[in-house]
Amino acid sequence: MLFKKTLLSMMLGGALALGAQAQAESVLRVVPQSDLKILDPIWTTAFITRDFGYSVYDTLFGVDMKGNVQPQMVGEYKSSDDGKVWTFTLRDGLAFHDGTPVTSNDVIPSVKRWGQRDALGQRMMAALDSFTAKDDKTFVMTFKEPFPMVLQALSKPSSNPPFIMPKASAETPADQQVKGTIGSGPFVFKADEYRPGERIVFVKNTKYVPRKEPADGTAGGKVVNVDRMEWVVQNDPQTAANSLSNGEVDMIEFLPPEQYKSLAENPKVVVDSQVPAGSYALHLNRLVPPFNNTKIAQAALMAINQEALMRAGMNHKELYNANTSVYPTGSPYHDTAHTSYFTGKPQFEKAKALLKEAGYKGEPIVLMNPSTFPVLNKFPAVMAALLRQAGFTVDLQSMDWPTLVTRRALKVPADQGGWNAFITGWFYADNFNPMYYAPMTGNGEKGWFGWTTDEKLEQLKADFMKAATDADRKKIATAIQERSYDAAGFAPIGEYKPLLAYRKDAVTGLVKSPVNVYWGLKKN
Repeated sequence: MLFKKTLLSMMLGGALALGAQAQAESVLRVVPQSDLKILDPIWTTAFITRDFGYSVYDTLFGVDMKGNVQPQMVGEYKSSDDGKVWTFTLRDGLAFHDGTPVTSNDVIPSVKRWGQRDALGQRMMAALDSFTAKDDKTFVMTFKEPFPMVLQALSKPSSNPPFIMPKASAETPADQQVKGTIGSGPFVFKADEYRPGERIVFVKNTKYVPRKEPADGTAGGKVVNVDRMEWVVQNDPQTAANSLSNGEVDMIEFLPPEQYKSLAENPKVVVDSQVPAGSYALHLNRLVPPFNNTKIAQAALMAINQEALMRAGMNHKELYNANTSVYPTGSPYHDTAHTSYFTGKPQFEKAKALLKEAGYKGEPIVLMNPSTFPVLNKFPAVMAALLRQAGFTVDLQSMDWPTLVTRRALKVPADQGGWNAFITGWFYADNFNPMYYAPMTGNGEKGWFGWTTDEKLEQLKADFMKAATDADRKKIATAIQERSYDAAGFAPIGEYKPLLAYRKDAVTGLVKSPVNVYWGLKKN
């Protein structure tokens, strides 16, 4: 009898210990902005993949919320008096998730690969004379002429941040996606639990050594306070809102506008902004017909009705505003007085005249619609109606966001599986500086999706880089804006207030940042 009691006591004790261990594990459950199918944050500018990148990888430098560049993986750095030679030394404690140390031989191919995909990176690589490893922790960049945006390039917070990968991954050709997901960042991706369309799982990188400074934007100490983070994919806005209200998830990363009022009035929920204002834009494929004709492309941009589009997409007036500048409202280069022909209001008769002049014969325009992406899927139907009023024939094709992100990389004509137009969103961190804004390129097939070719735009960007004063940069930024509209690769459809929502009793520690980040968060 005594033996049975002892055995029962041991079994109960073991069960209680296991229960306590299970209760001790903190799990943060987040509804991400969309499903995640592309895991290479250098290959694409999709925000969901960028957010994945910040969780798994690390960067040489970060940016605080005042816009100041701060060292991240770098411990010390210096430049020569003439600005041509930059020497960087990695800080102590850096290691990849498999335990191997991060070395200069990982950094160099990582930056070079990023430099083939990113517009600012391309310029930096073209200016380089040599990029060498002095030792395992020290690397040197030597430029032919001073490159004034070295630190801004290496700290670029959005679109394509220059994430550092292991040498084997970084040597993947830039036009191919990396196959591995080993990083040195604060979270470890659980590839064995990856279920596209359902769940993306990360665990705390217990060997990660954060910087000692407080977290600030993408800079400072990336302290992870949860054991596990699960991105729970829920494409239906009402389902996501119900899950948050019921405590099944802790946070919604991008709050769908149709759920804004109900969640803002829910006493259990906090509605907040982690990142500054964002914007949406219509992007055209300038490589293939019919938008390879500049007049036809300009006619499409003349169809934009910012008020109608933003009202349809954001529902509530307090969540959006019109803005005819390519730069964010309140940013240093914001200018609504010099926008060429673009007004943000429909110019249907002018558009029809341009189409007639250009010889448009009614070829269908394939406008891609990310039907399962709540923060984007209201715009395309309105845009299609506007384009039709301007004289276009429109083929509105629905797909999920990962499919759109993959398809927009195709350079074949639309009738062969390619595309002509799509709408996507950007953050302040993407477009406050013309050298950061991914679609503002005129270098053809080396540029961002849409592949606009415009030598004058590229020359203006080169002039911007060399400008000696803020006044000169402001003047050139305005010229870049006007030329961007003339080149007709894209145009803004308005600005929005990015919102997230989390349970008041479950989550604290939100870090304000130019992009969505998950370090600092605590699960109560």
